[in-house]
Amino acid sequence: MLILDKLTAHYPEWSVTFTTRVAQGEIVALIGRSGAGKSTLLGMLAGFVPVTSGALSFAGQDLLPLRPALRPITTLFQDHNLFLHLSVYDNIAIGLHPGLHLTPSQQQQVLQAATRVGLGDMLDRLPEQLSGGQQQRVALARALVRDRPLLLLDEPFSALDPALRREMLAEVALLARSRGTTVLMVSHNPEDAELIADRLLFIHEGGIAFDGSPSELAKPTLPALAAYLGMGQGAVAP
Repeated sequence: MLILDKLTAHYPEWSVTFTTRVAQGEIVALIGRSGAGKSTLLGMLAGFVPVTSGALSFAGQDLLPLRPALRPITTLFQDHNLFLHLSVYDNIAIGLHPGLHLTPSQQQQVLQAATRVGLGDMLDRLPEQLSGGQQQRVALARALVRDRPLLLLDEPFSALDPALRREMLAEVALLARSRGTTVLMVSHNPEDAELIADRLLFIHEGGIAFDGSPSELAKPTLPALAAYLGMGQGAVAP
């Protein structure tokens, strides 16, 4: 269980506060306007954004005292964060060992992850030889081999075409179902939430304005959510 209890970050002009619980293996989609606090929330969980008050725990462990590298979290950003001097294979393998000293079993894990994201024949290429979408798939493969129990996704598939994005979302869903990985996914595409999410969080003005089923996207009853979806000020979808 991931527990956020009045988790707060203050800035000179605004602040954000979040309270929610996420079960193991649950996929939660976060939507909302730019600047609402979605990426800030992921940054607080990962340890990249300072928390000024509140509590944060995962599986009974207090995460706030832990540095980002020590948290049981893998974060996949819109910026794929690949090492430009390393091959596709090594960029995936570094998720298993920073010195790239892999056991035969770990080497097989790298090959399997690359194949799952459709890059099995590109292992020797450098990031500059890949398209933006292929680079994001390398980053997803690295997240797959790390096998941390909590996965944070911050718009990582925005550079992919619709068909490939659905394939990568399916991989995320498979990861959650087969390994019990808890997933929090920021997306500006409501379809992503409808495809794989168990729950929907609508982030509005620095807090959680709606917490419920993704089916709410079809006929939103919350005026702010309806406006965000382009259904008019408070309008309910037909």
